[in-house]
Amino acid sequence: MLLNHNNIKIGLIQTTCHADVRSNLEKTVNSIRQAALQGAQIVCLQELFSSQYFCDTEAYENFNLSETVPGPTTGELQKLAGELQVVIIASLFEKVDAGIHFNTAAVIDADGSYLGRYRKNHIPDDPGFYEKFYFAPGDDGYRVFDTRFGRIGVLICWDQWYPEAARITSLMGAKILFYPTAIGWASAQTDDVNQEQYQAWQTIQRSHAIANGVHVVAVNRTGQEKEMRFWGGSFVSNPFGTVLYQAPHDREDIHVVEIDVKRSDFYRTHWPFMRDRRIDTYKPLLNRYLKP
Repeated sequence: MLLNHNNIKIGLIQTTCHADVRSNLEKTVNSIRQAALQGAQIVCLQELFSSQYFCDTEAYENFNLSETVPGPTTGELQKLAGELQVVIIASLFEKVDAGIHFNTAAVIDADGSYLGRYRKNHIPDDPGFYEKFYFAPGDDGYRVFDTRFGRIGVLICWDQWYPEAARITSLMGAKILFYPTAIGWASAQTDDVNQEQYQAWQTIQRSHAIANGVHVVAVNRTGQEKEMRFWGGSFVSNPFGTVLYQAPHDREDIHVVEIDVKRSDFYRTHWPFMRDRRIDTYKPLLNRYLKP
């Protein structure tokens, strides 16, 4: 049941991941319990939280990590959500059928009910991030979910670089945008490059908050996995881009941030970007490229 909550406590769970899937799940369950003890009402997990980031290589055996959604992991999390009375956003490697897989976020309401899923639309293919080998692009558009604590939108990692995804989800009424994420630094990079990349990552998401007048929550993994050092730095931005909390880069973190979704009305009224949109001029966006 959708309730009108203005002040919402958001739990961010930033962890390292290991080869053993069961131990990752048990760690995450314990982390959700800790966040709930701190008062969390909505808990967001990092992208593909139950395993190490397997997309660094193209290996057929990694498809064994996939599962149905809903399925065994969502079933466990549904029981936990109902017990703790928290909303859980869980990113999973979804198997639909032989050869059909998605990078999927399941949303579970505070009574333990499964509200639905969002399938990642933007799929990267870069050194160390060979996701096109594993995932088909999302096939059911953008989604919002009416949870006990309000309407939320969920996007996933590479989606966070695209203002169109944030805009559409906000136009559908999302009051908070959540981004489960797995992104990091290659071992060979310099500190200057690392910091430039992190700042770009955070800045683009803060810009989504400003442009749409909504809170943005990004939850990233941390720790060294092969040649990748995941940069953590999970954060919460208010609707005008102010960072309310930023996690450390180099260690696990469980943190709860209280936000006031009424601030969206304040910022959208005083900075009326939504009012002044010229939707009659945006048709060229449907083209991949425009010749001068």
